[in-house]
Amino acid sequence: MRPDVKRSVWQVINTIVPFFLLWYLAYLSLSVSYWLTLVPVCLAAGLLVRIFIIFHDCCHGSFFPNRKANEVLGTLTGILTCCPFHQWRHSHSVHHATSGNLDRHGTGDIWTLTVEEYLALPRLKRMAYRMYRNPLVMFGLGPTYLFLIEYRFNRKGARRKERMNTYITNLGIAAVAGLLCWSIGWKEFLLIQGPIFLISGLAGVWLFYVQHQFEGTYFEKDEKWDYVEAALRGSSFYKLPKILHWFTGNIGFHHIHHLSPRVPNYYLHHVHKKNTMFQSVNSITLLSSLKSLNFRIWDENRKKLMGFGYIKRFLKAEENRTTG
Repeated sequence: MRPDVKRSVWQVINTIVPFFLLWYLAYLSLSVSYWLTLVPVCLAAGLLVRIFIIFHDCCHGSFFPNRKANEVLGTLTGILTCCPFHQWRHSHSVHHATSGNLDRHGTGDIWTLTVEEYLALPRLKRMAYRMYRNPLVMFGLGPTYLFLIEYRFNRKGARRKERMNTYITNLGIAAVAGLLCWSIGWKEFLLIQGPIFLISGLAGVWLFYVQHQFEGTYFEKDEKWDYVEAALRGSSFYKLPKILHWFTGNIGFHHIHHLSPRVPNYYLHHVHKKNTMFQSVNSITLLSSLKSLNFRIWDENRKKLMGFGYIKRFLKAEENRTTG
């Protein structure tokens, strides 16, 4: 749980410096072929995911031992990732404190209803929930709305320091985008930053989704909810190829992160290897994680995530039970 300043600084160097170099290389390649441009763009998108993990660790106060250093780097990386540091830190802290709790969900997490909650909704809200859970919306429109629109506004009840940080982040984003548009042209800027934003946004939302929406996950009512159970059973161990673990800052070891969020990302793999209890948790792979695309709703009776098709079977079973 104690960050190593040298390792943290090295991670900043080996992540942010290559990101800027790849961005510049993508600009130079525009004069050759846009297909060629997509190569550094895709690599830069992967590095932007890694930058987000650095931002994420700063929000937990786990990247540097100094609180101010975490706040400064978190704000700067927040400009690169379009996330205001204080606002995101608040919602993410709530997520960690309530993940898997059916009575306290709704802040900083994926909107997940139980079958009973869904059936109790009016028709329009049911339609809204179905749209929200549609993969095209969640992984297509979702990242764009979240990072470009929702994070530009302060949450209700935000204090002055949080509000000011959001304004500083917005100003920083506008300044960087404006400077690049002025220096290289707005079309060139969009041709490079556009796909970087879309690819990294899709990857980020997918990682956040699959870390809690997987076969065998954990959800309980408040009276039965347990923090350790929610961490070890409700947060996935996403077994990725080593190169993807590097690009994603080891966030695949999410069960360890939720159990102890003060562990820096570069120690998560070490903690996993050192403790056999972490190796015995359910794991998912790239292939098996695709099943998560079918999950829409939580059935409290089966303790499982189900698709929307299950609702008809549920209603029919309830009708038979009532009339029988």
